[in-house]
Amino acid sequence: MSRSATHPAAEAHVEGLAHHFTSLEQQHEASRLGMWAFLATEVMFFGGLFTGYAVYRNLYPEAFRLASHHLDVALGATNTAILIGSSLTMALAIRAAQVGRRGAQVGLVLATMALGTAFLVIKGFEYHHKWVDHLMPGPSFDAAAFGAEGGHARIFFSFYFVMTGLHAFHMVIGFGLLAWVAGRARRGDFTPKHHAALEMTGLYWHFVDLVWIFLFPLLYLIGRHA
Repeated sequence: MSRSATHPAAEAHVEGLAHHFTSLEQQHEASRLGMWAFLATEVMFFGGLFTGYAVYRNLYPEAFRLASHHLDVALGATNTAILIGSSLTMALAIRAAQVGRRGAQVGLVLATMALGTAFLVIKGFEYHHKWVDHLMPGPSFDAAAFGAEGGHARIFFSFYFVMTGLHAFHMVIGFGLLAWVAGRARRGDFTPKHHAALEMTGLYWHFVDLVWIFLFPLLYLIGRHA
């Protein structure tokens, strides 16, 4: 057997293998490492917002307590259940790829998108309620509703809209990724040995869901017992 038979280029014919990798396993590991590195930067990004929120909540606990009572816990809890369900359907889509079920992959990815859409629709209703009640930070903010804490309550809602708005923006990006992998799944691109793109999209979606798991108690629940 010639030495060229074992050269990395000999594996270039493998479906889905990029020319600069020697095997699908190496390509998959590189994709996973890259995604985890990206998610680490996202953790630092949201971590800064969480830290800022914690500092101001410690400075103005009464204002933040009063302001949190103007959030709809039922809608927030519903959205939490929806996102947990979307993580389940995404995990099942990856499992379907691992066992070679193409039809199930497409259906489960589309189900994930449907649940994400439901989340954003509910969030849109919440934003509308805040607009009607003049609770959006700006000239029309109803500071009088919070008495002497009106100015500090405005800070709470500033954090609320920035944090939930950025989370929603990440979900919109996730929709683009989900649409992309749904199209590839429909074409049969993902096999038990080659489904890195679907798995990396799943990691991103799970991260977005995890961010909300922290946002929900932080914004909606802490202080309501008082």
